[in-house]
Amino acid sequence: MSDSAGRVEGSATAPTAFLMHPSAVLHDTGWGHPEHQGRLRAVASALKNDLVALHDRVVQVAPEPAREEDLTLVHDAALIETVRRAVDQAREQGSGVALDADTRVSAASWDAALGTAGAGLEAARGVAAGRFRNAFVAARPPGHHATPDRAMGFCLFNNIAVAAASLRARGEAGRVLIVDWDVHHGNGTQDAFYEDPDVFFLSLHQYPHYPGTGAANETGRGPGEGFTVNVPLRLRTPRADYLRVFRMALETAVERSEPDFVLVSSGFDVLAGDPLGGQLLEPEDLHETTRMVMEVAARCCGGRVVVFLEGGYDPARTGAGCVAVIRALAGVGMDGAAMDGHR
Repeated sequence: MSDSAGRVEGSATAPTAFLMHPSAVLHDTGWGHPEHQGRLRAVASALKNDLVALHDRVVQVAPEPAREEDLTLVHDAALIETVRRAVDQAREQGSGVALDADTRVSAASWDAALGTAGAGLEAARGVAAGRFRNAFVAARPPGHHATPDRAMGFCLFNNIAVAAASLRARGEAGRVLIVDWDVHHGNGTQDAFYEDPDVFFLSLHQYPHYPGTGAANETGRGPGEGFTVNVPLRLRTPRADYLRVFRMALETAVERSEPDFVLVSSGFDVLAGDPLGGQLLEPEDLHETTRMVMEVAARCCGGRVVVFLEGGYDPARTGAGCVAVIRALAGVGMDGAAMDGHR
């Protein structure tokens, strides 16, 4: 893994970017919390051990933090101020502050949240400009449960929604497809674009499960009707069934949305054994789903894909899953062999 973006000859030959803001690991929810600091450490460790397979294909990019005005593309000013005040309180009292029963902040959480949102923006802009072939954002705090006006489900701000809104605001994409395979429904992302026909939201998730949303009849509202597709899945869905349903749903979403850009909320809590999930997938299955996304993106939008880390609460499994997804993005098989002729 290089420490710079390196050669840029167009998106087909450009490298895959890996982005993780240094403040992200400092967001301290407490070691007893499922979304603890060890998650990103496990990801970094797993990637370090995979450098031989990823050499010259993946570059590490140091992102700048987002600005508050970037957050306002999705979030209400009142939410931004609520998070800021809670972080200030945590700094003053020297301990964490709970926003709700699940969602906590520490003195470092403001920098982590803006840094992670900034990583998503840099990834999307770099792919749009052709500097990166595609990108993976090691996002922490995660984001897909954060609604326009509420932090919840371990999420402060919705990183993927901010990236999608920015792509459109900057004229870098007219239509965006968001694919969410976290084991939990991405209610915040759905809420952000529920009436928007230019952002198509596809979610496959365990149902019923937290946060209780994501029924099949939730399909959008007003001009956004038909531009949300939820695929509720039963507990312990067989792997082959999951992949079959995923391919069908993805093809439907691409046909309906005709996207200029694809963003993915990759929750590694969909892997077998996750303490907050109940599915059976293995890292090689997420390699396959990533390859599916890349195939449809190559057809419809020049391969422009950015993947965001969401859930995943077994650190070792999350690290292995991240390696599988990043290998797929970089054109490397699970066995370390090149799959795309890229050298």
